[in-house]
Amino acid sequence: MSHAFPKLESIDSIIESLATAGYICNEQIATVVYLAAALEKPILVEGPPGVGKTELAKSCADVTGAPLVRLQCYEGLDESKAIYEWKYGKQLLYTQLLKTQLAEVMDGAQGLRASVERLHSFDDVFFSKEFLEPRPLLQAIDAESNVVLLVDEIDKADFEFESLLLEVLSDFQVSIPELGTLKGRSKPLVFLTSNDTRDLSDALKRRCLHLHIDFPTTDLEGRIVRARVPQISDAMTDHLVAFVSKVREMDLKKLPSVSETIDWAKSLVLLHADSLDEDLVKSSLNALLKYEDDLSAVADNLVDLLNNEQKA
Repeated sequence: MSHAFPKLESIDSIIESLATAGYICNEQIATVVYLAAALEKPILVEGPPGVGKTELAKSCADVTGAPLVRLQCYEGLDESKAIYEWKYGKQLLYTQLLKTQLAEVMDGAQGLRASVERLHSFDDVFFSKEFLEPRPLLQAIDAESNVVLLVDEIDKADFEFESLLLEVLSDFQVSIPELGTLKGRSKPLVFLTSNDTRDLSDALKRRCLHLHIDFPTTDLEGRIVRARVPQISDAMTDHLVAFVSKVREMDLKKLPSVSETIDWAKSLVLLHADSLDEDLVKSSLNALLKYEDDLSAVADNLVDLLNNEQKA
């Protein structure tokens, strides 16, 4: 089976290519990406915030060389921001120009019917692609070459927006009343991400391959940290990810994400740290935790956490 994205033509090549882009993934993630590219199906990537869902789409665009088209979802998102809208300012300007040339336009028209028909001939001009402002979904469909389409945080959008997506994900086409149906020139590689803040419709899920990305194992997170923060020592990386793993076992308001682990690792490098001790952790923990109650809870259990990390 031929691939529109040659760099994604095998599971092993995906793992290797993503690693060169700094995205360390396991075989499950690579398998779903491979199948999505081969079957031309979207991927619905679910999981807690900060585990690399958005970064996966960005990295796939990076390794394939395909442009990344991103649609950030939010409550109230509609087709004018997601698919298209008309350039009303430009239409108004051309309407004014038409008025100034009205006598020339009407020259030779005999009677009211002929005049109206002459004016109606301009409808197709005002509602043509020249006056269309494409938004991310239409940009991805109408692209001349393959792109990576990222519909980020789909769970933040309304249920009504999901129905707008169905036509796009089913047939890779968009219906515009004034122009008809615009079919995609090529099929993009589509990623939809969700932080599980609400249930998505069954109709949307049926059209996607499902991928759940959870917090990584300590081994995988260690590889991620080494790839993103090459200045950190192996010993410090092992201590760091073991400590974070223990913190995630606590009942916190927000568990530290992989991106926050990376931020903490960068902070420790800047602080020239070569080991984790109580004072160092207390002074730098703000890079890992973002709520005061969580900071207090970890600080209260810091001795036990450090002891458990050393045993691990």
